[in-house]
Amino acid sequence: MSEEPNLVAEMQTDTENLYKEESFTDMKIAQIRRLTPVKPDGSEDTSRPVMFIGETSIMSSRGPLPIHTPIEADNLEDAFNKFPEAVNAAVERMIEEAKEIQRQEASRIVVPGQGGVGGLGGPAGPGGKITLR
Repeated sequence: MSEEPNLVAEMQTDTENLYKEESFTDMKIAQIRRLTPVKPDGSEDTSRPVMFIGETSIMSSRGPLPIHTPIEADNLEDAFNKFPEAVNAAVERMIEEAKEIQRQEASRIVVPGQGGVGGLGGPAGPGGKITLR
């Protein structure tokens, strides 16, 4: 067999960071997961806060786009009330991140001899000149 390490054997669970997960939905657009911290024996760990994660899908020109975002809330009702605001903020962050990636790609420096467009190191030879013999 191969000499690659057995990744499953190297995995270790973090029993100090366990959560019980419950899912709630309005059967239309919103799904909220409530993550309740628990101790290794399964009892509730009141020393850590309950977390809420909002989930939905929005339609894009390339099909449905899943959105997952934390919601700062004190209880489930509060989480559902804050759901639209949290999703809108997540979508705005995604748009800004996409724009930043586009800016970075547009500003990349093209180095001669590394392929690309216009004969720079391409089939016409160095400098784009054709040599006839």
